Amino acid sequence: MPKGGEQRAAQSRGRDAEERACRYLERHGLRVVARNVRYRFGEIDAVARDGATWVFVEVRCRARRGDAAHSIDWRKRGKIRRAAQLFLLERFGDHWPACRFDVVLVEREEVQWLRGAFAGNEEE
Repeated sequence: MPKGGEQRAAQSRGRDAEERACRYLERHGLRVVARNVRYRFGEIDAVARDGATWVFVEVRCRARRGDAAHSIDWRKRGKIRRAAQLFLLERFGDHWPACRFDVVLVEREEVQWLRGAFAGNEEE
């Protein structure tokens, strides 16, 4: 686990990656409506609208190509799903709009957007 200066540098890289990811999504027509939505058991990096569809976005930043996508295991997907459920319940009650789970990978200078990266109902 990073300590002190290493941890601050990692947090700074994470914030920069989230900023780049949100700008990228906005350039591609999405409207980012919330960032860093936190609940007791999980966090959503960004919530966006793609037309009528609500999009829950996980941003991953890695120095080595290929590591980012593989770092989102079933536990992490479950936390994101539960946080998304609370977000939807707070805003829409029992009548949820269409939604999906996207991942934006920021690896060095490359940004890759994975639409529908995982399902909202997969088994854990």
